[in-house]
Amino acid sequence: MKLLVAVDLSESTQIIVDKVEEINKEYPAKVWILHNAEPGPEFLEFKVDPLEARETLAKKFHDEHRQIQEIANRLRKSGLDTTALLVHGETVDTILKEAADLDVDMIVVGTHGRGAMYQLLVGSVSEGVLHKSRFPVLVIPTHGRT
Repeated sequence: MKLLVAVDLSESTQIIVDKVEEINKEYPAKVWILHNAEPGPEFLEFKVDPLEARETLAKKFHDEHRQIQEIANRLRKSGLDTTALLVHGETVDTILKEAADLDVDMIVVGTHGRGAMYQLLVGSVSEGVLHKSRFPVLVIPTHGRT
């Protein structure tokens, strides 16, 4: 089985990774751990010095790369063939593009269980992946479990 596991590096990531390890016991898998690195809203402000913003962004991406590698190493130690992917782009479209490029059997995402107002204003990655994917999607509820 080939799994694309999308994580946001929040506290919920641990729950998702635990579930992937559990799945692997029954269905050995090749796993791609994917994190979409996006600049935060602070980089959209015009008051930020461009050099300072570039350095801050580089540090953020370096830290995210380290975190995604740590997750991949943990999964490798538990016997999973794992590759870490740090990508850039619109989150839902990027997840779906990577899934297609890798020809995965399933996409695994978590859901935070945020309220209706958040969903209305911001949307949900898991919901977007569910509605647009041509691949099976496993959505792991993480709210109330961290």
